[in-house]
Amino acid sequence: MSVDNPVKGRTSSATTSKRRLGVPAVTFMIIAASAPLTVLAGGVTTTFAVTGVVGVPLSFLILGGILALFAVGYAAMSRYVTNAGAFYAYIAQGISRPAGVGASLVALMAYNLMQIGIYGLFGFTVSSLLSARLGINVPWWIPVLVCIAIVGWLGVNRVDLSAKVLGVLVALEFVVVIAYDVISLAVAPEGVSAEAFSPATLFVPGIGAVLSFGIAAFMGFESAAIYGEESKDPQHTVARATFAAVGIIAVFYAVSAWAMTVSTGPSSVIAAATTSGPDMIFSFLGAHGGVLLSDIAQLLFVTSLFAALVSFHNAVARYFFSLGRERVLPSALAKVRTGSGAPFAGSLAQTVIAVVVTVAFAIAGSGSDLGEMYPVLTMFTWLTNSGAMGLVLLMAVVSVAVIGFFRKQRHAASLWVKVIAPGLGFVLLALVFGLITANFNVLLGQTESTPASFILPALVLLPGVVGIIWGLRLRRSQPALYARIGHGSEDD
Repeated sequence: MSVDNPVKGRTSSATTSKRRLGVPAVTFMIIAASAPLTVLAGGVTTTFAVTGVVGVPLSFLILGGILALFAVGYAAMSRYVTNAGAFYAYIAQGISRPAGVGASLVALMAYNLMQIGIYGLFGFTVSSLLSARLGINVPWWIPVLVCIAIVGWLGVNRVDLSAKVLGVLVALEFVVVIAYDVISLAVAPEGVSAEAFSPATLFVPGIGAVLSFGIAAFMGFESAAIYGEESKDPQHTVARATFAAVGIIAVFYAVSAWAMTVSTGPSSVIAAATTSGPDMIFSFLGAHGGVLLSDIAQLLFVTSLFAALVSFHNAVARYFFSLGRERVLPSALAKVRTGSGAPFAGSLAQTVIAVVVTVAFAIAGSGSDLGEMYPVLTMFTWLTNSGAMGLVLLMAVVSVAVIGFFRKQRHAASLWVKVIAPGLGFVLLALVFGLITANFNVLLGQTESTPASFILPALVLLPGVVGIIWGLRLRRSQPALYARIGHGSEDD
C-alpha cells in the first residue's frame, strides 16, 4: 500500500517490501556513524588534551557497559515494534503518544545536529589536505556542498548501496587503526603499560568531561531500530546488530585509546595530544610506519567523516519518513522512491537543511578571528555535542518506555529484560546526561558561559516541549490520526 496517501485506512511503509539488510549491513551502518578513525584522531586526542585524564581507555569500557544495559530492553522491544521512527515509536507505545511526538522532534533535531556538525570538520579537513598536498586553496564550505550532493544521492538510492559503500570504508578504517595500534605497542617508549586501565587514572577530577566526550563516540549505535523495516529479519537483526555494535565499539576504542597512551608513554600522552591534536596519529604513523601509511590514514580520515555523514543522513531521512507517514509532520515527507524504496522526500529535506545551515555558517564565519578553524570550533563542536546531548536524553527516556511497554503488553520476557536492565540503564544514562549538562562549556571549548551555552541545549530540548503540546492538540482535534501515532508500520 502506498505511503503517498497515508491518511486513508491502513498505513504501511513502502520500504517494508524492500528488506535488503542483514546483521552485518546494519552493524556497518551503525559503526560508520561512530566513525572509528574520526573518534580516535579527533575525539580521543581532544579528550586527553582537554581533560588531562589518562584513564580515557577505561571510560570506553564503562560507557560500553552502560549502553549494553540500555540495549537489553531496547533490543527486546525491537522484536515487537518495527518502525523507522525508532525512539519515536518506542516512547509513544511505552509512555504516551504526546511523549512520543516530543521525542520525535528531539530525535530529528539531534540527528540533524550530529550530521550537519560533522560537515564542519569534513570541510576543514578536505580544505587543509588540498592546500597541503596540492597547493590549492579552497574555502571549507565548497567541499561540504559537494559532499552534501553525494550524500543526498546515496540517500535516495537503495539502502543496501549505502551499506556496501560504508562497509568498505569502515573495513579500511579498521585496518589502519589496527596498524596504528600494533605499531604503538611495538614502539612503546615507556614499555607496554596498562596504567590507562587503572581506575585511579579515571576516577579523578575531570571524569565527568571524559564521560561526556566519550558518550559521543558511541552515538549512532542506537540506530539499528531505524532500519527495522528494511531488515531481512527485523525481530532478530536489530537486536544482534545493536549488541554487536556496542561490543565492537567499546572494545575497539578502549584498545586503540590505550595504544595511544603506549605510543607516547602514559606520562607524555596529555602533552602530545595538547600539542598535536588530531595530527598526533598521522605524525606518529609517518615517523614509524612510513609516509605512505600516514597519507592513507589521512585520506581515510576524510572517508571516515563521509561514512558518518551518510549514516546519520539515512537516520534523519527515515525519521522524516516515519513522521510524515503518520502525519505528525506533513504527509509529503512520507514519499519514497519507486524501485529503491528509499525515503526520497525525507532525504531531500535533510539535504536542503544541510545546505541552508552550511551557507549560514559560511556567511557568519567570513572574516572570523578563528580563521581556518572556524568550522571546527563552531559548526562541528557546537552541533555535534548538542546532538549527543539530545540522544543521551532520548536513550534515558526510552529506558523508561521499555518498562512501560512490557508492563502494558505483557509480552514474555524476564524480569531482567523488562525492568532491571532498563531501570539501571535509565539511572546511569540520566547520570551521564547530568554530566554532559554540567560540563557543556567544556565540551564547547569555553571557559565560561556564552549565549551558545544556553541556545544550543534549547535547540535540543524545546522541540520536545513543542512536540508534547502538538501531540496533546492532535488528541483533541484529530483522534483517528492520534491513534496511529507510533504505530505507522503496523496493520490495524
